[in-house]
Amino acid sequence: MKKWTPASALAAAAFTACSLLAAGATAQTVKVGVVLPYTGVGAEFGQQADRGMQMFMKLNPKAFDPYKIEIIKRDSKSPSGADAKIAVQELVAQEKVDILTGFTYSPDAIASAALFTEAKKPAVIMNAGTAWITNLSPMISRVSFSMWHAGYALGEAAVKIVKAKTAVIGYTDFPPGKDSLDAFKRGFEANGGKVIDEIPMGGAGQVPDFTPFFQRAKDKKPDVFFVFVPAGDHALGVLKTYGALGMRAAGIKLIGPGDITQDIKLQAMGDNAVGLITIHHYNADLDNPANKRLVAAWKKEYGPNSTPDFMGVQAYDGMAAIAHVVTTLKGKIDPDAAINALRGWKYDSPRGPISIDPRTRDIVMNEYLSELVKKDGRLVQKNIGVITAVKDMCKELAEGRCKQ
Repeated sequence: MKKWTPASALAAAAFTACSLLAAGATAQTVKVGVVLPYTGVGAEFGQQADRGMQMFMKLNPKAFDPYKIEIIKRDSKSPSGADAKIAVQELVAQEKVDILTGFTYSPDAIASAALFTEAKKPAVIMNAGTAWITNLSPMISRVSFSMWHAGYALGEAAVKIVKAKTAVIGYTDFPPGKDSLDAFKRGFEANGGKVIDEIPMGGAGQVPDFTPFFQRAKDKKPDVFFVFVPAGDHALGVLKTYGALGMRAAGIKLIGPGDITQDIKLQAMGDNAVGLITIHHYNADLDNPANKRLVAAWKKEYGPNSTPDFMGVQAYDGMAAIAHVVTTLKGKIDPDAAINALRGWKYDSPRGPISIDPRTRDIVMNEYLSELVKKDGRLVQKNIGVITAVKDMCKELAEGRCKQ
C-alpha cells in the first residue's frame, strides 16, 4: 500500500508516462498542468483525483503512445479561487503547459476561466460543478458534472418515485449549492411538487452546526428534505444532525445528490444513513466490467479498505479525455483543435457510457438512483433506477447564466 502525504505528492510534481516510438527515440512531450487541493480542507479530494489520474495511467499504459506526458502539479489550497488563479498563472507563464486540468472547487474554475481564454489553453474540468462554468471560456470542457445533472433528475424522481408533494431545500451557500437549489426546485415543481422553504446553510470553507437549519426544516413538516453540501465532512455532519433531531421518525425523508454519499465516507455515516435516497453519476457499487476492474485495481494499489469515489473516477475520465486529445492531435496541442477533438468524444467509463456534448462542451452521462441499505454489516448503495444519457438541464432549459 502506498502512503499518501501532501508533501510526497508535491515532491512528485512532475512525472512522465507512456512509451517512446522506439528505444532511444525522442517523442513529442505534452505538458499537462494539474490544479488540485493537495493541502487544506480539500486535501482528501485532491488525493482522490490524484489517485484517479494514476489509476488511469496504470490500467491504460499505452493510452498516450507514442507520445510522452509530463504532469506538473500545483496546490490550489483553499476553495476561494485565489490560490488556483495563481497556480494557473504559474503553470502557463513559467511551466509553459499545453493543457490544464483538475479544479475541484467551482470558485477555482470560475477564477481561472479568463486566464484559459487569454492564454488560449484548453482546460479539462475534473470536478467543479457550477452549471455555467463552461460558458465562461471557449477553452473549457468538463468531464465531471453540473449540479443540474443530479438536481433536476432528483426533483423529478422525488415526485414520481418517492411520491413526495412538499419539500424543503437546504444548501451550502456557494455557487454549486445555489445551482443545486435551482435544479431540484425546477424539476420538483415542474412535476407537481411544492418547495415550501429554502435554507442557506453556511459556506464551503468549514462545516457549520447544522442543528438550527435542520430544526427549521423539521418544523415545516415536508415530505422530503433535499440537501446539498460538499462531499466529505459536511456530508457526515448532515447525517449526524438528521439522526440527532429524529427527522426520520418524524416522517421526513432525506434525499440529495450523491455528493452526500461519497464512497470514501460511506461507512462512517452509520445507521442514520440507511434509507437515504440519492441520485448521482457514480458509486463504487455500480455493476459493470470497467468499474469492477477499477475498484479491484484501486484496492490492490491503495489497500483493501480504500475505494474510488466520484472524484477519483472523474479524474480517471479526465485523463482519458486528455489522452484522446493528445493522440488525435499527434502530440501537437493546438488549443482550438484540442477543444474540437473533445466535441462528441465518447468513452466507456467505470461510471458507464459518457460523451461530451458538441454544443455545450459538457458531459453527457447516466444518473443512478440509489438507496442506502445495510448488507453484511456495511452500507451499500443499492441502485434502484437509472436515467440514461442525461445532459446539463441548466443549458437545455437556458436557465439564468446558462443561456448561451
